[in-house]
Amino acid sequence: MKNSKYILAGLSVFCVLLIAVTSINSSFLTPLRTGVGYFLVPLQSGMNTVGTSLYNNIRDYSSLKEAQAENARLTQRIDQLTEENNRLQAEQFELERLRELYQLDQDYMQYEKVAARVIAKDSGNWFQIFRIDKGSADGIKVNMNVMAGGGLVGIVTDVGANYATVRAIIDDDSNVSGMSMRSGDTCNVSGNLTLYQEGRLGLDHIKKDYDIQNGDKIITSNISDIFLPGLLIGYAADLSTDANNVTKSGFIIPVAEFDNLQEVLVITQLKNGGEEDAQSTD
Repeated sequence: MKNSKYILAGLSVFCVLLIAVTSINSSFLTPLRTGVGYFLVPLQSGMNTVGTSLYNNIRDYSSLKEAQAENARLTQRIDQLTEENNRLQAEQFELERLRELYQLDQDYMQYEKVAARVIAKDSGNWFQIFRIDKGSADGIKVNMNVMAGGGLVGIVTDVGANYATVRAIIDDDSNVSGMSMRSGDTCNVSGNLTLYQEGRLGLDHIKKDYDIQNGDKIITSNISDIFLPGLLIGYAADLSTDANNVTKSGFIIPVAEFDNLQEVLVITQLKNGGEEDAQSTD
């Protein structure tokens, strides 16, 4: 690189000397000027080409460095904006969930409730058994009803000082005594994890002459031992008479979703006014 600079400088000085010589107005230098002209013109042209190329390379290199620096700044800004956008989206989703919980709280104002966050769950795709961040220190007791997503989610089965375990109504061991909100006729909602893969639960123990129809709102019944009355469970679907010609059965589409529970409401009132042992049926 240094040698190239020295060569370029030497050629430049040589060209200046030749130009000076050719500028002297003397007749005896005419042949020299002519000869120098033949040599100088191509040399100047070459020098111009080399100089232009060097200038363009330096300019392009400078532009490249500036573009790289600007690209780094823009990349950092994009990362900042992406992080901010993700945070705002998370806050928006949380706000929507909290609004749903607030609406649920308003729909069941007759019951005192405690809000809690889901902090753990059993393995698998669904929240059939999960843990919340409120316990006996917050007034939580076994058999307290748990709600989210517009309706009944499950029931508290175990309580520690700062946590509680909830069994969801989709669990295979869950049975909830329900009734049609329209007619008051009773039925049973049975948990079934396999069936819930289709978004449904079992609806059975319906007497043939009971007036429960497809689309009816199914709520917790008054005769349940541990579930408070009037909590929305879901909607009846695909009812048909059983082979025994005595009962009917079908399915229920639960209003709560059990694939991504994050916040719940625990009703702090017990059905029988006191704590009882958790059971798989009511």
